[in-house]
Amino acid sequence: MRTLTATVAVLALAATAVPAAAAAQAGPPGTDGVWRVDGYGTVLVAGGGVLQKYQTTSVSCLKGDTSRRTGPGTYLTADGSVLTVRIQRDRNHALFAADSSVGHRQLRRLPALPADCARPASTDPRTAFDVFWQTFEENYPFFAAKGIDWHAVRDRYRPLVHRDTTKDQLFTILSRMVRPLYDAHVGVIDGHRRFAEVRPGTEMPSEELDAKVKKFIVARDLKDAAHRQDFGAGRITYADLTGDLGYLRISGFGGYAGENAPYTAEQAELNRALNTVLDARRTKRLKGLVIDLRVNGGGSDSLGIRIARRLTDTPYTAYAKRARNDPADPARHTRPEPVSVVPADAPRYTGPVAVLTGGSTVSAGETFTQALIDRPARTVRIGQPTQGVFSDVLMRNLPDGLVFGLPDEEYLTRTGRTFDGTGIPPQLTEPVLTKEEFAKNRDSAFDRAVNLLSGRG
Repeated sequence: MRTLTATVAVLALAATAVPAAAAAQAGPPGTDGVWRVDGYGTVLVAGGGVLQKYQTTSVSCLKGDTSRRTGPGTYLTADGSVLTVRIQRDRNHALFAADSSVGHRQLRRLPALPADCARPASTDPRTAFDVFWQTFEENYPFFAAKGIDWHAVRDRYRPLVHRDTTKDQLFTILSRMVRPLYDAHVGVIDGHRRFAEVRPGTEMPSEELDAKVKKFIVARDLKDAAHRQDFGAGRITYADLTGDLGYLRISGFGGYAGENAPYTAEQAELNRALNTVLDARRTKRLKGLVIDLRVNGGGSDSLGIRIARRLTDTPYTAYAKRARNDPADPARHTRPEPVSVVPADAPRYTGPVAVLTGGSTVSAGETFTQALIDRPARTVRIGQPTQGVFSDVLMRNLPDGLVFGLPDEEYLTRTGRTFDGTGIPPQLTEPVLTKEEFAKNRDSAFDRAVNLLSGRG
């Protein structure tokens, strides 16, 4: 997922010092200077060859990570993503983007770095608690939908924290605070120890689950398939089924090119897979395509959009993206930005598609599913609802070294609907990889998809 395990942190930057005060005082005419990001509780300082991130709330400002300047308004993160800052209508407004994400963030120039950002952070555990609570208070969009009184949560847990509270104890307290959210994009990290909670009745994707399901599908569903191929370190599988049908399994939107590979390498590997699978001959021959996302741990939304571009001849809007933009008012957001699907300049398949989903379809697996809802050609979802987490994850540090993450965005359909919490529902409901299905060597969702695309049901 684009979270604490497998996902994209759009502002995951390298750790390098930055002369923030000097950059602010210089007031250069280009993109250098101090910028506040609309929404996201973030201040950026560009100057001295780096882009420095500050994590802000109304009670705190903590120095985050940095990225290295590679060109005018262009920066490289530690994980290989390219960030850009581009002046918009005047020198005081700019757009911020990451190549591994979709959409843009609006920047507004500040005259100087906020004073709180120049003060050393307190290491008192009570301060860490307050920063944690306030970050959720100002950014989390879904308290009302989930029936959580966040102020009551503070009143319950704040008295448990005192000057001598250990980091281990604080980790436990913070984890208990957010557990009732059942939000897979909410997590707390202490070194190798991580807390995250999925929607009840679902299972978080893992390497073990992925391997188990893939072995089952290859043995049962693909036993008579032809031209089975793996791409992207095994995260993409394609096979030709009988009856001129195709099967495309995607277990993540990233991790294709090896550990710590830059986004450009991930994109290149995906392109290689798509160019092999969706070549001119096969796109003309296929009568139906099954896309299996039932175990998908997420990753980069932009990779999902790249696949959607190979599945249409007509431009359309995948979704619109917005973020909370008022610390005191959860109902106020940034202006929704449409994310478009533009037909790729390559062979495209535009016939019927059956998308298999379930509770282990997470994050970018869900935004890709959402990107296919308004696909102009026939598209049907089969299985169970997805996990229900869509936002990029806002990663935050605490002074004692704990790290946490939370969502602050919504992905809207053309009618303004979101699927956070509940997940995207299937149009045709079938069991998905249950114990009973495994025990009886049955794959109801796959069989339903094949029968439907074959015209048998």
